[in-house]
Amino acid sequence: MKKTILSLLSFMTFIPAAYAADITKQEVMDAQMEWAKGIENISKVFIEEGDFEQAARDHINTLYAYDLGEVLFKPTLASSDQFRENFDEALSYFVGGAIAEDKGFAIKPWTKVRFDDDVHIVTYNDYAVSMGNYFFTPQGSDVETKVEFTFGYIKDAEGNLRINVHHSSLPFTPAE
Repeated sequence: MKKTILSLLSFMTFIPAAYAADITKQEVMDAQMEWAKGIENISKVFIEEGDFEQAARDHINTLYAYDLGEVLFKPTLASSDQFRENFDEALSYFVGGAIAEDKGFAIKPWTKVRFDDDVHIVTYNDYAVSMGNYFFTPQGSDVETKVEFTFGYIKDAEGNLRINVHHSSLPFTPAE
């Protein structure tokens, strides 16, 4: 019996603490705020004629889990190439470039991005999923664009939440 316990303890010492830690709802809400600020920042840098591509690279590197494994990313305005399977395809979506349909979602530009107060969050140990609506306000207008989203989160080795599932779409509008 001691041998079993020692084996278990030995195995557990190799699990990084960040991976073993539960994700909290507050961490998810904080990550969503960072995501919104990131889109606003890319837009701001674009408006100021700065290096908006680097701002988008930083956004993806900081908030998405492409360097940790697979990411399921279905962007809002993707239709012919619906899924972004790697970093370069995600970058193309945010700032344009590699994929023909991409016009640069993050360089619309948006002056405000906010998550609805009624976001649903499910946490399960070291994984979390959130679902709800977020709203984008374009430069020069007060009219928000409502978008539905689902984000999945994991933790990196430093304990930061990273997105490994991102699905967003415009709400369904029934034909009249």
